[in-house]
Amino acid sequence: MSHDGVSPRAVMRAVAFLTAGVLAVPLLGGCGSDEEASKPLAAQDIALVARDQVASGGTLKWAVDAVPETLNAYQADADAGTTRVAQAVLPSMFRLDANGRPVANPAYLESAKVIETEPRQVVLYKLNQQAVWSDGREIGAADFVAQWRALSGKDSAYWTARNAGYDRIEKIERGASDLQVRVTFSRPYADWKSLFSPLYPKDVMGSPEAFNDGARRKLPVTAGPFMLDKVDTATKDVVLTRNPRWWGKPAKLDQIVLHAVPRDQRAASLADGTVDLAEIDASEAERIGLAGGAKGPGSPLVGGGRTSAKKLRAWALAHGFDSDDVHAGEKKLRKAISRYLEQQEALRTFDVRRSLEPAYTQLALNGAGGPLADERVRRAVARALDRKELAKVVLTPLGLPAVPVGSHLALSGQADYADNSDALGGQDTKEAQALLADAGWVAGGPVKEQKKAEKAAGPEATKDDEDASEGGTDGAYIVGEDDKNQDDSARKGEDDKDDTGDKKDDKSERRGHGGEGGKRLAQDGKQYSGQGGAPGAYAPKGTAAPAGAVAAPLAKDGQALDLRFVLPSGPGSETLNTVAQRISGMLEKVGIRTTITKVSDESYFKDHIASGDYDLALYSWPSTAFPATDARPIYAKPVPAADGSVNVEQNYTRVGTDQVDQLFDEAAATLDEDEARDLIRKADSRIWAAAGSIPLYQRPQLVGARKNLVNAGAFGFQTPIYEDMGYLKKGAKISPSPSGN
Repeated sequence: MSHDGVSPRAVMRAVAFLTAGVLAVPLLGGCGSDEEASKPLAAQDIALVARDQVASGGTLKWAVDAVPETLNAYQADADAGTTRVAQAVLPSMFRLDANGRPVANPAYLESAKVIETEPRQVVLYKLNQQAVWSDGREIGAADFVAQWRALSGKDSAYWTARNAGYDRIEKIERGASDLQVRVTFSRPYADWKSLFSPLYPKDVMGSPEAFNDGARRKLPVTAGPFMLDKVDTATKDVVLTRNPRWWGKPAKLDQIVLHAVPRDQRAASLADGTVDLAEIDASEAERIGLAGGAKGPGSPLVGGGRTSAKKLRAWALAHGFDSDDVHAGEKKLRKAISRYLEQQEALRTFDVRRSLEPAYTQLALNGAGGPLADERVRRAVARALDRKELAKVVLTPLGLPAVPVGSHLALSGQADYADNSDALGGQDTKEAQALLADAGWVAGGPVKEQKKAEKAAGPEATKDDEDASEGGTDGAYIVGEDDKNQDDSARKGEDDKDDTGDKKDDKSERRGHGGEGGKRLAQDGKQYSGQGGAPGAYAPKGTAAPAGAVAAPLAKDGQALDLRFVLPSGPGSETLNTVAQRISGMLEKVGIRTTITKVSDESYFKDHIASGDYDLALYSWPSTAFPATDARPIYAKPVPAADGSVNVEQNYTRVGTDQVDQLFDEAAATLDEDEARDLIRKADSRIWAAAGSIPLYQRPQLVGARKNLVNAGAFGFQTPIYEDMGYLKKGAKISPSPSGN
């Protein structure tokens, strides 16, 4: 799943402990086309103006996380940078609108529709007669055929990341003219609009060699408003230039330069002119807001007398300086403050554009083994959570709507969205405790002494994790009693910062008693198709965990009910840490203990999420306009492989059912949009009931942008329109955004 609709890409123990009533899922009525559609919770914020208000010329320097390893969006190591290049330089038959719904792209299509359903589904594409590749050749059936053959899965020489949809095509042929392409499917495919977006030229798709290696660092033939000039790994730049053969409305910008900038250096890169546009975290958004204020941040370096080192450190702490600068010598600290103030002055020319990303953060519950293999325990965890509170903690400080996500398969505004969380039920402490009691977990039961913290379900823990769980300075400690163990005077002065931010990775915190567990929230870890973490969830400094009664810890068969909560520990992970503390406090109230284990970003996905070495985890999934195709591998029931292993696809919770699989298959095979929508919503209800993952909140999207940059920023659902981006003409004005930001 990605922004433009391109997909990302232990045997499950049977649960037979529930009564028939508990498993019941409310039936959904038919969803007619006349039903009231949901709306996005937040509008896009891109400084939208008409094209005639945009000056011609100029360069947009746009921050990306890294220089893409490949420019082929259908390879496993494609990333967000790959997508951004593809959107700007390649054809896409459909793109997403502001509601996250696919719409035909008029630059390439006059029309595309199903013209036959019997005996086979046939889709007829009528191409824009002006659409040509940058070498002058018409876009046509040969390109469609080459992409189908490469992605069909029939030739293993092509190193493809996915073949969903293309494997259902029976044949592709020229229509009544060169501008018509007929695609015949071997079996019905509801998500046919997901195909050929992006469309690569036959030069890239025509052979395994070209597919595997030919488009990793170059795209000699393109067909978008921009074309690829170069990929420069030395300067960390991907340079796109205006396409002289573009037949549509000409691009306003001369160039777009995608420049790799680490997340924690975005504000500095905006200030020094390295980039003009960058996704940022909450602390950097706060910096930009402070810079734009009437008084600015104020300087401790001016005024009568010499400011003491103590006051300088206090000022630096209050303004988010890192620990190295704060505790450096006075001379170095003064230089750091001077540099910061210079940057603040430069940041006055920027503003923050904010919306909600087309992605949500979830709590994942590993059902492969241990206590969470019992569906009653998973449901108890879910019923203990106050999802509204978690959403407020993350979104309210940013001025964004704090509404919990009600679906695993769509977000508000998308056609398939419906809040199906009632299939599981809301926060209910008594119900959670009753479920735990029914599963045999009782308060005050005997517990066998453990030499080490209990391992999570799944494969063997890494040595680093075992070492981290044994205690010591960076080992397990009781949240709420940490003041007793912290005699570091430097840390004492940083109480309003996340107390995990400057410690080493791979450590554990034992949540077993009450007390404040709230920490400063910043950008959370990214989990897009199994890569990295998910920036975008924040809360103000000093946010504290809620107070409340703590239930006695539970035990069963000599084992304490203690779940291992695995989190990333690198830059930008503070939000996940704080949300995890909140969740731990909620679980504590029903008698569930948690041990928070922090691991390096590099190992978080590979060694923990993908391998199943966790009980609880937080990561994010992007939404998709095509859930029957893109979401199925995320929720598919794990199946044993011939070698004795288990194929979980992307279902990292290891929780799935045959019924959910069947509903996905039926939804993908029906051409009736209302029926398909009904099936997707029923599948979502059953995913909720299984309690393998609990959607929490839609992630915020914060973008620092030069104030005169228009038609760019926080795009929300919508695929960016690259030819309309540019700089405001002198004398023109930008209307306030719908969100008021």
